[in-house]
Amino acid sequence: MDKLLAEFIEYLQVEKGLSRNTLDSYKRDVTKFLMYLQNTKKVKIEEIDKDLLAGYVFYLKKSTFSPATVARGISSLKGFFRFLCLEKYLEADPSIHLDAPKLTEKLPKVLTVEEVDKLLAGPRGSDPGNLRDKTMLEVMYATGMRVSELTGLDLNHVDVDLAFVRCVGKGNKERIIPIGSLAAHSLQQYLERARPLLVKKTGEKALFLNYHGKRMTRQSFWKIIKKYAVAVGINKEISPHTLRHSFATHLLINGADLRSVQELLGHADISTTQIYTHLTKSKLKEVYNKTHPRA
Repeated sequence: MDKLLAEFIEYLQVEKGLSRNTLDSYKRDVTKFLMYLQNTKKVKIEEIDKDLLAGYVFYLKKSTFSPATVARGISSLKGFFRFLCLEKYLEADPSIHLDAPKLTEKLPKVLTVEEVDKLLAGPRGSDPGNLRDKTMLEVMYATGMRVSELTGLDLNHVDVDLAFVRCVGKGNKERIIPIGSLAAHSLQQYLERARPLLVKKTGEKALFLNYHGKRMTRQSFWKIIKKYAVAVGINKEISPHTLRHSFATHLLINGADLRSVQELLGHADISTTQIYTHLTKSKLKEVYNKTHPRA
């Protein structure tokens, strides 16, 4: 079964072009299922049936996994069994009638424009680390990139003069995103005054570097955002994705059309982008209640 899992992950990588993070999620979910089989049932792959899978879902639910984790686990398993049928390891798909639990739609948390301004003003001074932090915050809010896209930027992905960034998103899909004048200015300052002091190795292509001269990691940038949020007094749970959500919401509130925001965010399906319309409606209602004389 380990061999089948390895083939499945290779299929997702080569045929589907999924990102490393997504591949890791699939691998974790299927590995969890295979360990369940090993510890409880000890059956062969062709002996797996819908009753066994239903028992596994019951096990996930009673193990206090969140509904989102259970739903993702079921989705991963369905993908795994579809692959096994595609490759003729199985004649029939035992997961075909397996339903994921319905999830309560959670609206993403966003910052107000004032809170974003405070956060972006957090890094101060000419220290290379501070210049880097400010630039990363500015670029992320200016583009709405995912944190993995931001930390994955190379030097040849940015054009300061034309104020564009080229980023590679999910499924290795590339998109060109404009950046505003403030982010472009920060980027110019970083490239001229900070990155040369951070780089340790000739030929290093990563745009954003840590103090060891290596590419900034997602985890490190998450810590950076948390640090400045606390420093400027933002009392909200905040992550790199919060800036992405704020980017999309602020665009829609100020009149951007949904298709343009979808393209900027790199969403394959517009239904993913429509979550932000709920936020903008809430904001409009708030404005109406505050300003209309008969509200």
